[in-house]
Amino acid sequence: MIIFQYDSQIIERYPNLVGGVILARDVRNAESPPGLREDFLGEQQATLARLGDSALSTVESLAAWRQAFRAFGVKPTKYRSACEALLRRLTKQGELPSINALVDIANLVSIRYALPVAAFDIGALQGSVTVRFAMGTERYTPLGKRPPEHPKPGEVIFSDDTDLVIARRWCWRQSDESAARKDSSSILITIEAHHAGGKSQVEAGLNDLRSLLKQHTGGEIASTVLSAENPQFILDD
Repeated sequence: MIIFQYDSQIIERYPNLVGGVILARDVRNAESPPGLREDFLGEQQATLARLGDSALSTVESLAAWRQAFRAFGVKPTKYRSACEALLRRLTKQGELPSINALVDIANLVSIRYALPVAAFDIGALQGSVTVRFAMGTERYTPLGKRPPEHPKPGEVIFSDDTDLVIARRWCWRQSDESAARKDSSSILITIEAHHAGGKSQVEAGLNDLRSLLKQHTGGEIASTVLSAENPQFILDD
């Protein structure tokens, strides 16, 4: 069974793409325990110290994501990648709020490596999750259950086999259906990079995610690293 995959046209356009993927089943999501909240706050302070007064646009991984957005026609200062938006919020406000264990784990690893990390509830999805270019007819529900939208033709989306979009503009924003909530039990987590050296950072981030999940949410965890040579996460059930 294909759990997650990159469409061949995505691989052709972005040959340096590396994606780490986790399927976590039977997880127990809830309010973050004190130890996780403490680690999350500590990572925020370490990230602020590491960034100092540097512009986020000079961070290699973020600059590569900006270029990826430009390549499918999106202005990256209007629609920022999830990792850049998260770090921008941290540098402006000085602290990120705790949401729940799954979201805090994803955000902790995202700011640590300056890479987008998404935790998708896959309970409402059908079939595989595919990263591909949109046709424009797919359906997307923004967070907060505002009226459904359609992506623009040619933008990069995550979608299931029924054309339900779970993330628009690649790693800009995920859908209401896929948000990790306290009752979420089946989760797909991704961490992705485009820059030179991205593979080692994705692998390190994937290791951190697995460790944090085992410690704080439990569950059955399977994972892999995808690339142009290996674009599909296939799991035998």
